[in-house]
Amino acid sequence: MQLQTKDYGVIDYEEKDLFHFSDGLFGFSQVQHYLPLCLNEEEDSTVLLLHGVEDPNVAFVVINPFALDPDYTPSLTEEELSYLGVKTAEELSYYVTCILQDDYLSNTVNLKCPLVINPENHKGMQVILESSGYDYKHKLGSFSHLQAEKAAV
Repeated sequence: MQLQTKDYGVIDYEEKDLFHFSDGLFGFSQVQHYLPLCLNEEEDSTVLLLHGVEDPNVAFVVINPFALDPDYTPSLTEEELSYLGVKTAEELSYYVTCILQDDYLSNTVNLKCPLVINPENHKGMQVILESSGYDYKHKLGSFSHLQAEKAAV
């Protein structure tokens, strides 16, 4: 299969490459399938571009929240774990959406509503961490190790 993208041209992919969100993401229920793309070929999957398949104009930059905060502790309900087909939250992959600004330390991430994906079957959902203390907008500059990296440059 092929996906026509604005920034990367035509991308070949297979069904097994897609992340499946049967309810879509908040505000984008019409897009249920996303192709994860590494932003740089040398990078791992810490930062991805999730590209909508049903609507190629929909794309999200997502970041593994544990790369930002190793103490991040999302807590899922038994229903959410069951829906994703796992017994424990440790079996899942987590990503948070990122809103881009001119200065990358001003970018914000939504730690309150992570995307949670079963890496075995690629089934995902976006959850709201009700009593977590996390917010919808955390500036990247608020994570101390990123401040240190910028200062070292």
